[in-house]
Amino acid sequence: MENIQMTARRDFLKASAAVGGGLTLGMYLPLGAKVAEAQAKTNSPNAWVKIGTDNSITIMCARSEMGQDVYTSMPMLVAEELEVDINKIKVEFAPPAEVYINSLLGGQLTGGSTAVRDAWEKLRKAGASARIMLVAAAAKEWGVDAGQCKAANATITGPGGKKTTYGAVAEAAAKMEVPKDVPLKPAKEFKVVGNKAQKRLDTPMKVAGTATFGIDVRVPNMLYAAVAMPPMIGGKVQSFDDTRAKNMPGVKAVVQYSRGVAVVAESYWQAKKAKDLLQITWDEGPNANNDMGKVWSGLKDASNQPGAVFREAGDADGAISKASKVYEATYELPHLSHSPMEPQNTVADVRADGATIITPTQFQQLVPFVVAGATGLKPEQITVITTFLGGGFGRRVEVDYTIDAAEISKAVGAPVKMVWSREDDMTHDSYRPGGYYKVQMGVDGGGKLVGYRYHGTSPSISSRLFPSIVKDGIDPFSVEAIDNFPYAVPNHKLTYQMHDTGITPGYWRGVSHNLNAYVVEGFIDEVAHALGKDPIQFRIDNLEYGEEKHKWSGLSAGVSVGGRLKKVLETVRDKSNWAQKLPEGRGKGVAVMEGYNTCLACVAEVSVTKNYDVIIDKVTYAVDAGQLIHPDQAKAQIESCTIFGQSACMYGEITVKNGGVEQTNFDGYRVVRMNEAPKAIDIHWLESNNTPGGLGEPATALVQAAIGNAIFAATGIRVRKMPFTPENIKGSIKA
Repeated sequence: MENIQMTARRDFLKASAAVGGGLTLGMYLPLGAKVAEAQAKTNSPNAWVKIGTDNSITIMCARSEMGQDVYTSMPMLVAEELEVDINKIKVEFAPPAEVYINSLLGGQLTGGSTAVRDAWEKLRKAGASARIMLVAAAAKEWGVDAGQCKAANATITGPGGKKTTYGAVAEAAAKMEVPKDVPLKPAKEFKVVGNKAQKRLDTPMKVAGTATFGIDVRVPNMLYAAVAMPPMIGGKVQSFDDTRAKNMPGVKAVVQYSRGVAVVAESYWQAKKAKDLLQITWDEGPNANNDMGKVWSGLKDASNQPGAVFREAGDADGAISKASKVYEATYELPHLSHSPMEPQNTVADVRADGATIITPTQFQQLVPFVVAGATGLKPEQITVITTFLGGGFGRRVEVDYTIDAAEISKAVGAPVKMVWSREDDMTHDSYRPGGYYKVQMGVDGGGKLVGYRYHGTSPSISSRLFPSIVKDGIDPFSVEAIDNFPYAVPNHKLTYQMHDTGITPGYWRGVSHNLNAYVVEGFIDEVAHALGKDPIQFRIDNLEYGEEKHKWSGLSAGVSVGGRLKKVLETVRDKSNWAQKLPEGRGKGVAVMEGYNTCLACVAEVSVTKNYDVIIDKVTYAVDAGQLIHPDQAKAQIESCTIFGQSACMYGEITVKNGGVEQTNFDGYRVVRMNEAPKAIDIHWLESNNTPGGLGEPATALVQAAIGNAIFAATGIRVRKMPFTPENIKGSIKA
């Protein structure tokens, strides 16, 4: 995607009839000389493929690129069946349109490790149908049977040496009926999918600095906005004095908008310097006196409520009361910030007859509706252009910052680029919920697990953002990695208690897998050690191998996957040299999980100093993710999850005081530095014929549990409170 240069709004949105009916929206970005050079008519056999008369191939990417590789892996699926060289195609981000809805999430949304899973058949069928239509068009022109023709490398050949390009027959193909039930290639014939040598398509432009992130966008006559937002969660502007700010050089306007006060100037630096001179009196709102003491006491008090049952079998309480031995534990897990490297930003151009929004977003489909609500326009009057995202992690599922930019642009009557500072971003995030968890396990005289109770208490993200999916007191995004509890305990009762802490909750990479997987795997590890059992073998021996379906399955498989979990545990035991004896102060910990239809096991090896500083020496994975699309990027996803999860469990904690977030930058909210990364991340893929599983999130959750269990192996201290700081380790109970 080249740097965007805005001219007239009408140049951005063009509508054309889709072959299959309805309306297909296509972006047109005026790229100066390049457009003049091409002057090619573009034809669309379907919403995913555009073919120019010059034989150019453009593939639409309906998911947001935030580093996870959809800019390459999505086109790979189309290119495989279209029979084109992926390195010769162009990629465009798709505009909001019904055809681009993520069927697993119900909206044009990037998240939940669903991009490849949703696209696996959809995009291959798009490529296959386009190829069949092109071949049919060529065959019709030649007066031969389509079965006598073959497509390869964007070229069609026929009997008697006949030959033509996709571009030459694209216009005719676009008028043909879309085939139904198109056959797809078997895996053994794949040339693009699974290609280990495939390089990312966006790497050259990112290295050259030509890729457009939201923060890079420039449009004619654009002004810049710096914002002042309430320092306390839920606060509002009561009054403000802009006398000094509005007289600063370059300042064009000072406006109040729904969330705060914006200074609009000729440059961002001018706007920021003037913003710092604003004198604002805040209405502190309902959370003005909130602090961590109240947050944790509220969670603990709420945990005494019975909660809603989301999975139950037998009589868990009765079995536990009669058990020979009962193990109990409580876990305290903190709120966390997304803190992507690129803070929130948006370019908005709001006019009387419509608006253009250029933004790094994970939820294109929602933007027109919220901007319409903020401006008085209709959703169909809103044009949305998605840029590359400098990190998302779930934060950009929310589009609040696009509302801010639209309101500011409307107020000043000009295109405005609103950029949040790092401090704005960290203190006005929607945070991964903290939680308080109680677990019990009853064991009979022979060491058999007979009863299990799990009670989680945390804020509900979905009740704030998408309340319609919360039913009977259960938010499905609060019970991931426990709704599919993998261990065979005949009597179990799993409950969830919703509780508002006063800290705005949001979807965070891995969502509730991060919370529940740590509790599930930390506690099963604790029981294994208490019974004198090897933690890996204990897990294998107690896995559920049946096919039990559960009511609340979230985005997980929803069925027991014990056989797959057994294989990844056996593999990681072998590959991690699990039986190796380690010196004092070093230890290995294991964890296993199914999430997003991926099964993976992780062994973390750590060293713990006498001062209780934790060093991650090595992390080993065994992963069953089904068919891999882009193997090199699949590896990068696991590595990325590892570092993200390590940052979370070692340093991550958001705290509030006087209603406001205390952490304002990376000095107070640490992330892993290069010298702190594991010395090795060793990943082993299990061959599988299963459909692709998600890889953008599950290892984030799992590595945290493995590190916690490794700390116990190294120190004998069971840490039930994150992050794993020396203070929290020393304050934990000696096992």
